[in-house]
Amino acid sequence: MHPNHTPQRSVEVHHPTPIPPPVVHPAPVVPVQPGTVPTVASIVLPDGRVVTGYAIDAVRPEPVTTKPAVSRTAVNVALGGVGFLAVCGGLLLLTSFIAALTAFIGQLIILAAVIFGGWIAVQVLSGSGHKGGTTVNIRRAVIKRNHFHG
Repeated sequence: MHPNHTPQRSVEVHHPTPIPPPVVHPAPVVPVQPGTVPTVASIVLPDGRVVTGYAIDAVRPEPVTTKPAVSRTAVNVALGGVGFLAVCGGLLLLTSFIAALTAFIGQLIILAAVIFGGWIAVQVLSGSGHKGGTTVNIRRAVIKRNHFHG
């Protein structure tokens, strides 16, 4: 269609109507029997509107239960048992440590005896060879010095 041939539409203009301010009325008191909550509650707001809904019970905390008292004798027996076990464990560890230390010292003594005994055996059994001093065969030295050949 050509723009000149478009049909005319009527335009309707809407003007907003102002909302009057709410008139404050005191909320009427709804009589309720004490101790009962109706299944459906209605509340009248200050501007006159009525809101209806279900009543919700307030969450009540669970009552605090008292713990039974623990006797002092039971506490003392338990602590004594723990202390006794700790002492026994400590004595067992101490005994094991002393046994290991004794075995270690014994091994060191045996090692020292083997080394020292071996050194003495070498000294005693080596009759020939170097005996720790200077050995001089005087006759050979004299012969060599004077160049005597025999």
